[in-house]
Amino acid sequence: MRAVIQRVSKASCRVNSNITGEIKAGLLVLLGIEDSDDLNDISWLAKKITHLRIFNDEQGLMNKSLIDIDGNILLISQFTLLAATKKGNRPSFIRAAKPEPAIPIYEAMIAELEKSLNRKIATGIFGADMKIELINDGPVTIMMDTNNKDNY
Repeated sequence: MRAVIQRVSKASCRVNSNITGEIKAGLLVLLGIEDSDDLNDISWLAKKITHLRIFNDEQGLMNKSLIDIDGNILLISQFTLLAATKKGNRPSFIRAAKPEPAIPIYEAMIAELEKSLNRKIATGIFGADMKIELINDGPVTIMMDTNNKDNY
């Protein structure tokens, strides 16, 4: 599972001109799911996302987590995060899970994040053509990969 986590002052997702998810201060999380991802990956990544100390404290230092600031999450499925670009110029998405196994993992991640925050999170629509708007705060952007936990 690969995630791009962006600290935002606001973000929204539109599908066919309808807002499916919208947040104020918090995190926009783009999530790519692989066939090998399981409940351990979901648990590890959800904990990392909600406890990352990337929000400013009173001294302007990044010492507060999403939980500390009572922030929000907008979670967007994005298979293109798993693009392989080593060979040629056309990306291969062979590592990305097909919808049938990926949707339950995505839904489990939503549930785990909601459990961690004790409230609903905002989402896009899995597999839809989504238009994402955001104001990146900082900017602060962090990438994580559950296949490489030792580096995070």
